[in-house]
Amino acid sequence: MNYFTTSLMKSLFSNDNNLPAFEQAVTELFRSELEKSLNEILAYELTAFLDYEPYARTDKTNSRNGSYQRKFDTKYGPITLNIPRDRMGEFFTSLLPKYRRRDLFTETTILDLFEEGMSNSEICSMIQKLCGTRYSKQTISNITDKALECVDSFRNRTLNKEYAVVYLDGTSMPLRRDTVSREMVHIALGITLEGTKEILGYIIAPNESAEIWKELLENLKSRGVERISLFCTDGLSGMETVIQDTFPDSKIQRCLVHIQRNLCAKTRVNDRKDVAKDFKEVYRSKSKEEALLSLREFIDKWKHKYPSMVKGLSSNDNLFTFYDYPECVRQTIYSTNLIEGNNKQLKRSFKKKEQFPTEQSEEKYLVIQFNRYNEKNMNHVHRGFGQTTREDWFKN
Repeated sequence: MNYFTTSLMKSLFSNDNNLPAFEQAVTELFRSELEKSLNEILAYELTAFLDYEPYARTDKTNSRNGSYQRKFDTKYGPITLNIPRDRMGEFFTSLLPKYRRRDLFTETTILDLFEEGMSNSEICSMIQKLCGTRYSKQTISNITDKALECVDSFRNRTLNKEYAVVYLDGTSMPLRRDTVSREMVHIALGITLEGTKEILGYIIAPNESAEIWKELLENLKSRGVERISLFCTDGLSGMETVIQDTFPDSKIQRCLVHIQRNLCAKTRVNDRKDVAKDFKEVYRSKSKEEALLSLREFIDKWKHKYPSMVKGLSSNDNLFTFYDYPECVRQTIYSTNLIEGNNKQLKRSFKKKEQFPTEQSEEKYLVIQFNRYNEKNMNHVHRGFGQTTREDWFKN
């Protein structure tokens, strides 16, 4: 039985079936043995570098010059390392990166907790329980700043030349700029010709506007996007003009679910159920011709009671664009439900953060969630899109 096994057995018998005390003793045993082993490796590294054993006589100009201590945090607790030095200042250990003060487990755990939505103070408390080391909130923030590298790579990555559908929608998040207020995150979600989904880009701005959407679409073009078959968007004023100016060959589908909500908002409570049912029958018609006929019947039925509700419906050219595409994808492209579902999930995870102190901190968290979404869906073909071909989206 070796020393390590003997120590474990002693800890087991001395704690008299007290499991927490035994676990604490085992953790301390691992910590002390790790400290001892690392210091032995460091000493061996210097010996190999100098090419002579301690106290041996040599005619070499370089020699040992003591050591200095470095605190190093591990998952077993903090350890003290004696970093050896040479007189010429030429020795550097390959065991530990220069200036590193914690192991990869600790940093990875901090980043994982940040990704899960925990605040910096909550992460501080959790790391102290896990590793026995107390970090300040600023230290946690400095560690999570590694996510800023992901932000730059996400915003500057090259995109596909062609996309079948791009959904545009904004969602509000609390952000502090002197005072806390909700600001709009403009998000573009695309479906490739192969049917996989990805978040293409985003912009944070105080309010949703057509000008911000134009900036986002211009950004997509600068990163390699040449053609988009269909844009699906809500009824923001000026949005359709922005799309036509940026991608003039693209088609536009107004979100019919948004239109249905707007219609119901202009009616009395007692009529809303019937209005919603009648309009749903319009966009669930088998063909565009049937849909246009059902729309005329809908307008004739309600125009006398609610003239302002039906005003403009018949003149909207982007209500039934989805009928130009295969039936297998129509249910996905007649509304912005796909991106709104993602935004709801995003908001749910953002509730844990309550607010962000800076725009940079919000971007760190946003991009982590976007990368998660993209990695999850990179090999998943969305329902119905696997049955389409490029010719279904681009005729020429």
